[in-house]
Amino acid sequence: MITIIAAAGENNELGKDNKIIWHLPDDFKRFKTITSGHHIIMGRKTFESFPKPLPNRTHVIITRNKNYSVPDGCFVVDSIENAIAICPKNETIFIIGGGDIYKQSINIAHCIELTRVHNTFDADAFFPTIDLTKWKLVSSEFHNKDEKHSCSFDFETYRII
Repeated sequence: MITIIAAAGENNELGKDNKIIWHLPDDFKRFKTITSGHHIIMGRKTFESFPKPLPNRTHVIITRNKNYSVPDGCFVVDSIENAIAICPKNETIFIIGGGDIYKQSINIAHCIELTRVHNTFDADAFFPTIDLTKWKLVSSEFHNKDEKHSCSFDFETYRII
């Protein structure tokens, strides 16, 4: 199963200057819990936004740069199709960004795990609009803004119809 996992603002904002534009520790915990032990597919810029590869995950990085160097245990491919092809066939794989990779994968994914951040932001990367004629919201869990979270948010799960 191909699952997209993302956090996006009210206007589908993802980030600016290759950085996350909110602070939501519970979203980080959920991301870690859901993706640990799995293959994660991302674009080069998303990979470069990490200080080092995320532990307990196999990184598949999409880039046009044929000489792109990555640490041991990471893989480089040149397309979303090739990224999916090198992942195990009988396991859930996760698409983790960025905006262009989400756009390329939204029509082949089976599930979207979205943290909807309840605010608008100045951004330069955006999540694609979820077409509700193709996707069904199957669960939503609200979390209020508090001393640890700069905005209220929902954990939403969508399944392809």
